[in-house]
Amino acid sequence: MSQVSLLKSIAETGYNVGFGGRKHWATYDIVEKIPGLIGFIGTAIGIFSLVYDSLSAKNVSAALAVLGVIGIYISVYDSKKSDYEKAAVEITKIFNGLRDLYREVEALAPNADFSLYWARLAAFESQYYGASISKQILFSDWYAHYKFFWQYQIDWVAKQKNFSFWRDKVPLTGWLALSVLIVLIATCFALHFQSVKSCFGIA
Repeated sequence: MSQVSLLKSIAETGYNVGFGGRKHWATYDIVEKIPGLIGFIGTAIGIFSLVYDSLSAKNVSAALAVLGVIGIYISVYDSKKSDYEKAAVEITKIFNGLRDLYREVEALAPNADFSLYWARLAAFESQYYGASISKQILFSDWYAHYKFFWQYQIDWVAKQKNFSFWRDKVPLTGWLALSVLIVLIATCFALHFQSVKSCFGIA
């Protein structure tokens, strides 16, 4: 097969591996950092509720209860936190290997023998599947999008993939969540506006 098709295949695998690695890092970060943040917020609100009576309201208590449930959900992953870190490190190494392979192939003559490089690509793919953990925490996909597209050096992947902001750099579920949020805000605004009109007797 041609150099062009090999470069495209390496970039596609690089995207899968790079994004997969970022998902593992995202899961690790969430499990590592969010419980502490939840604890800090809960403690801070508890202290300020001694001064401000409004913080003792039911809606604040309900919000704290939700945060507690989130903390319990995250704690399920805590025992495997080190596994996600090890997998993320291994997958990052595979991604770097694919980057080097891409640059090697790019520097070759178009009529070179690429069979050895196809074999190396297959080996990297096998390593990736062996290192990956299939179960990831909720919202790791969103966080991984940020980590992959905005924190990672992916110029060689982007050269082949031609990423777009609207289709690739923001997850589809993110757009759906934003759409639902806009509809909810518009509905609340419409209901509030209608109640104001009723108060003033406006038809």
